[in-house]
Amino acid sequence: MDLSGIDFSFTAILATFLVLLDITIRVLAVIYVPRNRRPQTAMAWLLAIFFIPYVGILLFLIFGSRKLPKGRRDRQSEINQFIVESTEGMDQVKQDLPWPSWLAPVIELNRTLGAMPLVGGNSASLYSDYRESLAAMTTAVNEANNYVHVEFYILSLDSTTAPFFDALEAAHKRGVRVRVLLDHLASLRSPGYFTTTRRLKKMGVQWEVMLPLQPLKWKFQRPDLRNHRKLLVIDNKLAFTGSQNMVDSTYNKRVNKKRGLQWKDLMVRFEGPIVAGIHALFITDWYSETNELLVREASLTPPTATATDLDAQVVPSGPGFEGENNLRLFNSLLYAAQERVIITSPYFVPDDSMLYAITTAAQSGLDVQLFVSEVGDQALVYHAQRSYYEELLRAGVKIWLYPSPTVLHAKHFTIDDQVAVIGSSNMDMRSFSLNLEISVMVRGPEFIADMRELEEQYRNVSRELTLDEWLERPRRSKVLDNIARLTAAVQ
Repeated sequence: MDLSGIDFSFTAILATFLVLLDITIRVLAVIYVPRNRRPQTAMAWLLAIFFIPYVGILLFLIFGSRKLPKGRRDRQSEINQFIVESTEGMDQVKQDLPWPSWLAPVIELNRTLGAMPLVGGNSASLYSDYRESLAAMTTAVNEANNYVHVEFYILSLDSTTAPFFDALEAAHKRGVRVRVLLDHLASLRSPGYFTTTRRLKKMGVQWEVMLPLQPLKWKFQRPDLRNHRKLLVIDNKLAFTGSQNMVDSTYNKRVNKKRGLQWKDLMVRFEGPIVAGIHALFITDWYSETNELLVREASLTPPTATATDLDAQVVPSGPGFEGENNLRLFNSLLYAAQERVIITSPYFVPDDSMLYAITTAAQSGLDVQLFVSEVGDQALVYHAQRSYYEELLRAGVKIWLYPSPTVLHAKHFTIDDQVAVIGSSNMDMRSFSLNLEISVMVRGPEFIADMRELEEQYRNVSRELTLDEWLERPRRSKVLDNIARLTAAVQ
């Protein structure tokens, strides 16, 4: 029996099916992919789908949506409404110092996007030394009486953080309510994850992983949507937040130790009414992971105002919100600046709107400075960041390179002598769109003076990158930088 005709027909049908499937994928991609996306992001995804259709569409289905599951978004809306109702009237602050005309709209923007009010009567202390900040947080836990709420992107038990874990255990034993949140994927990828979780279980404290990737438990979302916040709240009195994870400054990774890399961060200890705003983010994230709303803790009277009268406003951001709250805040402040903009960011990969805002400020004659690390720990991001240096330098931005082998991981910037923003947010598309972040906008002469002193410390050890030097870099570096830049828009 001759089967050649059947084989040919089957091959022809299969080929026709694959061609039709390919055309269908491309047509649907053109219709669906650009919806509610930046043009450059949509174009990057379309190119991936058109050049490698089957692989491209699979990647798009996994990574194409930056929204959290609907249940999480609904709980975020619930919490936002609760915050608005419970903080009505709290945004009345003293105006002993004249406000610049541009500040009130920025405050209203933050309130509209993130629900948090501007509150006065706060004090703040900076911790730019890695071990000193860990020691300060450990001391605070040891002095807790009612509750300790811990939330870190990476939480890892090692020889450096062991005293902090000991303090948590001691607090739990004396009757303090200890709750711990750690990002699932970030902590899982860190050495010692299972040692850490075994210790938490043995201590008997309440703990949960954030944004877990546990498909067998029906807990799954886009894998790279992560909770990048770092905060610690003690009783109703004080809070720490900033850029530092709860891990050794080498991150315990063999490659970091081999290269001699050490992380340098900034944490801020706050006291006063702003503590309630920082605590609201922990309550939100705890509710998202456990469905338990900490009513008792959420309804506590805001902390008493301090003698040092700083105004401060928490700005939460992430895929639980409709807009990119941190990016909108940053751009608003960049366009409001009249004299000076000083930015510190370990991963500086801006979108077009931020790049225009920064270069416009520099071209307008403002003193615009950017502190970045001379060395990078993530090759792709490092080269993508470098691809922006020429445009920044030509616009008049001063770029300071913090010396190797330190990774300057602090995340903050100052506008004129009026406002500073500190927190967990990088200036890249991941922090703008994919990560849950915390930023705190602070106004007060004492705090700005402290920030200026910190910036001067950076400047004293850094070297300024010149345009001439940059244009002479090896061709290989130019190629790597330009290729890496193409990845910035795929998110």
